[in-house]
Amino acid sequence: MTSMLPSALTAEQFASYQPQAKQLAIANIDLLRQLPLLLTALLLKEVKAYDWKFPAEREEVDAQFVFLRSLTRNQLQQAMEAFARIELPAAMADLDWVNLPEAFSQYLSATLWATNQVDSFRAASVQYVGQYRAAIPVKPPPVKRLTIVVVGQGVTGTSPQLFRKLRPHGAYYTEVAPKGGMKFLLEAVSARAQATPVPSAHWYVDGGRAAIPADAALTCVSYDSLSALRLAVLKKMRTLGQVSKGPEGLQHLMLALQPEQFGLHGTSGDAVLDRFLLSIFTEGSGTQFYSTTFVQWSAHELLRRAQPLTALVRFAPRQVQRSLDEMLVDGGETLPKDPEGSLVDADMGAYYIWLNQRRLVDSDKASFLVWFEDHNQALIISPRIIAGTISREPVPLDRMLASIA
Repeated sequence: MTSMLPSALTAEQFASYQPQAKQLAIANIDLLRQLPLLLTALLLKEVKAYDWKFPAEREEVDAQFVFLRSLTRNQLQQAMEAFARIELPAAMADLDWVNLPEAFSQYLSATLWATNQVDSFRAASVQYVGQYRAAIPVKPPPVKRLTIVVVGQGVTGTSPQLFRKLRPHGAYYTEVAPKGGMKFLLEAVSARAQATPVPSAHWYVDGGRAAIPADAALTCVSYDSLSALRLAVLKKMRTLGQVSKGPEGLQHLMLALQPEQFGLHGTSGDAVLDRFLLSIFTEGSGTQFYSTTFVQWSAHELLRRAQPLTALVRFAPRQVQRSLDEMLVDGGETLPKDPEGSLVDADMGAYYIWLNQRRLVDSDKASFLVWFEDHNQALIISPRIIAGTISREPVPLDRMLASIA
C-alpha cells in the first residue's frame, strides 16, 4: 500500500468491513478525515470489530463518535493537539491501517516505546477519554452489579491465609455453612438473569465442568466444554510456531485466526460469543494450558468488554506445572491435577477480578463475594458491609448473599 493519510479516505476502502462496521465507518468518514493518523487508525481498529463487540463495547465506540461530531472545527483541533504532537515514522503511513488497523496498533506500541513517547500517548489518551466521557456519560446499570468468585474446588484441608489481599476491603466470614452452596449460587445468579434479561449481562464462567446446564438467560463458559476448541488452537500454535518469526510473529498470526477455521459458525445464534471464546485462547497467555489462567483471563475480558451485571466465576483444579514443550504435546490432558496450587492461583485471581470490577461504572455500588468452595470461609465487599471486619458467627451462604443482593 502506498503512503496515505486520513484526509484521503474513501468509502470504497471499507469494502472488507462487516455490515455494521462499514456503515459506521462511512457515516463518519468526514470526521475520520480530520483526525490525526494515530487516532484514526485506533478508532478504525474498534470500528472494524464493531459487529463482533458486546453491547457495552458498541456504546463506547458510539459515544466517541457522538462526542467528536459535536465539536466545532476549532474544538476538534484543540482536542486532537496532544495526539498530533506525537511523532510517528513516515513509514507508518505506508501500512494498510484501514484494513489492518490491528497491525498498525502493534507497530504503534513498539514505536512509542522505542521513541520514549509512551507517557505522552498515555496522557493524550487519558485526556481524550476524560473529555468524551464527560460529554457523553455512561448510563448507570439497571441493577447493582454482583460478582461472585468460588475458589478451592477439590481442596480438603483448611486455608487460614485465604483472602489476605481482600480482607482490608470487606468483611471476612469464618463460619459459613457450606452445604448446597454451589447449587444455591447458581440458582441466585439465574434468578438475577431472569429478572433483568439484558443481553450479555449475566455470566457463569467455570474452570472445569459447568455445575448444571446454564439458564437460557445466563451465558455459560466452561473449560471442559471448550476442550475441543482449546486443543485445536494448541495444534494451530504448534504449526504457526514453525513458520513465525519469534513470539511477536506468532502473536500476529494468532490474532488473525477466525472462528470459521475452528468450526465456529455462530450456529448457536451468537457469533459475538464465538469470537469472544476464540479470543480467550488466541490472546490469553497460558489459557491454553491452565484452567485457572483460563478462568482469570475470561473474567478479566468479560468484565472489561461485556461489563456484566452478574458474574459467577468458579475456579477448578489446574494441571501441575510442567515445561512448555511437555504441555504443547497434548495440552496437559494426561497430567495430574494440583488442587492446592490451584487454590493459590485462584486466591490471587479473585483479587484481580475484584480490581477489574472496580473499573466499571457505579462500581462503588457493586457487591463482591468470594467463597472457599465446600468450606466455611468467605468474604464480602459491598457498600453495605463494614470493611476490615471479621465475623465468627455461623451464617448460611444464602443469608450472606441476601444481605448484599
